[in-house]
Amino acid sequence: MGSFRARLAETIAHRDTILCIGLDYDPQLVPASVRAGARDEAAAAVAFNRAIIDATADLVCAYKPNLAFYEALGPRGMAALSDTVRHVPDGVLVIGDAKRGDIDNTMQRYAQALFDVYAFDAATVSPFLGRDALEPFLARPERGAFILCRTSNPGATEIQDLLVDGAPLYEVIARRVESWDTYRNTGLVVGATQPRELARIRDLCPETPILVPGVGAQGGDAATAAAAATKGGASALINVARQVLYASPGPDFATAARGAALRLRDLCNRARTR
Repeated sequence: MGSFRARLAETIAHRDTILCIGLDYDPQLVPASVRAGARDEAAAAVAFNRAIIDATADLVCAYKPNLAFYEALGPRGMAALSDTVRHVPDGVLVIGDAKRGDIDNTMQRYAQALFDVYAFDAATVSPFLGRDALEPFLARPERGAFILCRTSNPGATEIQDLLVDGAPLYEVIARRVESWDTYRNTGLVVGATQPRELARIRDLCPETPILVPGVGAQGGDAATAAAAATKGGASALINVARQVLYASPGPDFATAARGAALRLRDLCNRARTR
């Protein structure tokens, strides 16, 4: 098995899409028809996710479940997460959005859980503790580590714009991640809500894959993000969640999700650099 960067590039080329769907099951938003037919919330999550995957798998290169939505449902929720990952067809990557960050021996367990137990192809992690903490993730060439750099939330500027030797912290992180990329398996997380910063980070890191959340409900523009993140033909994943998952509150939710995903797939493909 090759490096994660190579796997990602091959997946994008083969499937001709940079769309990633965030499988963030929210009981407050899921159609009532799904919950009515399930014995509990975890079973509803499985039914909903399977329907979304079946409706959209040919339009995406990856799915990205955020673990918080499943942890909140308890042990059965984590079983629902496993069931969801198993339902993703071969050839589509699955990214565990866990944002893990701790000392190295703890990170070894996080890597084991995310890669070996839940079988994610990649995971999101925090750079705050430095390279030694990330080494359990970086040392797996075939698995990806998407490292938080410039996030999509409004309060990101409080920390990520702090100056370090005259440069904002997010630029320092971007450059540092490039130096950590021994096995060609690192990536960056940069929000679509920060288009200028996204363009700057792509210029600083012309080959590093970028995972771009924040499109849709958070205010980011898919076409702008796709154009910036793929500059020079670099690999990127444009992540959408609520805009696709909850495109309809009715029993036609899967059909509506496919329609929304198709429009976004085509929009990103028109904007991206190949």
